[in-house]
Amino acid sequence: MSAPRVSFVSLGCPKALVDSERIITRLRAEGYEIARKHDGADLVVVNTCGFLDSARDESLNAIGTALKENGKVIVTGCMGATPELIREKHPNVLAITGPQAYESVMSAVHEAAPPVHDPFVDLLPPQGVKLTPRHYAYLKISEGCNNRCTFCIIPDLRGDLVSRPAADVLREAEKLAAAGVKEILVISQDTSAYGIDLKYAPSTWKDREVRAKFLDLSQELGELGVWVRMHYVYPYPHVADVIPLMAEGKILPYLDIPFQHASPQVLKNMRRPAHGEKTLDRIRGWREMCPDLAIRSTFIVGFPGETDEDFEMLLDWLDEAKIDRAGCFKYEPVAGAKSNDLGLEQVPEEVKEARWHRFMQRQQKIAAVQQQKKVGKRLPVIIDEANGLSAKGRTKYDAPEIDGSVHIQSRRPLRTGDIVTVKIDRADAYDLYGTAV
Repeated sequence: MSAPRVSFVSLGCPKALVDSERIITRLRAEGYEIARKHDGADLVVVNTCGFLDSARDESLNAIGTALKENGKVIVTGCMGATPELIREKHPNVLAITGPQAYESVMSAVHEAAPPVHDPFVDLLPPQGVKLTPRHYAYLKISEGCNNRCTFCIIPDLRGDLVSRPAADVLREAEKLAAAGVKEILVISQDTSAYGIDLKYAPSTWKDREVRAKFLDLSQELGELGVWVRMHYVYPYPHVADVIPLMAEGKILPYLDIPFQHASPQVLKNMRRPAHGEKTLDRIRGWREMCPDLAIRSTFIVGFPGETDEDFEMLLDWLDEAKIDRAGCFKYEPVAGAKSNDLGLEQVPEEVKEARWHRFMQRQQKIAAVQQQKKVGKRLPVIIDEANGLSAKGRTKYDAPEIDGSVHIQSRRPLRTGDIVTVKIDRADAYDLYGTAV
């Protein structure tokens, strides 16, 4: 009897990708085959994103396509927290489960296409099935979030912060490194809050106790001999404790911090954690400890109540902060977010648009100056795509998918996943160009 085939769609952020990897690992362990197309599969699982209205639309469209091409569809992920929205558009889906509901997804799959277990075929790699290229992997250290930012519905979708014990995280990281992963990207909703819910309780790792704390976890990950990159870090005071590890080369000199804005009033309206902090002083202090620290961030323009003065303050802050990489979003109201009910004046679409363009122009100039500082240097680069004597990769200062690339010419063939030294010959605002040495 042939193994049942499941087609899988994964939408949304890296955290949702990790959920997809876990479900696929379970499916493979139970003898299911993962199909490349909906057509001909026994059923389709769609892992949805519900963060923004545009993401919901994409999720609903993906469900519609799966129903049309296959007919048997199970929905999971963030949109699963609002099943009525899905049923209203697609009443014929087989089952809807919420985010991280692995057991519910598996029981829905069992019902629709019972497994055929063959112990000789169903051998899994010890690190599980990864949806990223083999040389990098996302490592999720916690679920949910204790912050209550007014524009965000993540806590409604994913609940309060639940951290994994440090030993669990380190076991997974060690398996990844043993499987040949060269770069581990640490993710969560709020990485610097890791362990607060566990009261930083220690767990036994190797021959020692390791606390569930941002610093302690970073120290241990830094001993694995792979690149370790920190994402979704909030600018709390204790982040400074981790910067020396970056200066020593234990973890990458890279912080992904969603600052979102610079105006104290807008930050207050957003209810951002650490919004009263003097972030410019903090950034200065970090860079004194680790001069080559790269900071990437995201910002929102056009938040309700944002004035011209607030926006000018943000541009001035950018000039001072010299953020290496910044993404900018035009505020869009999300159903269920508190920001809809603050009674603040909505910013007209054309004003949002104009501010977004001004922000991007300003940031591009700053990024171009930051990039020029790398010209002439010899930098280690991890290869993401190899094509004979030319390749594309990233420096320690760039994360996959969201940051810039290095375009490399080489005398010898390069392989994906290699870390090579590249002399940087020139730069533009986003990418670097150089020669492997």
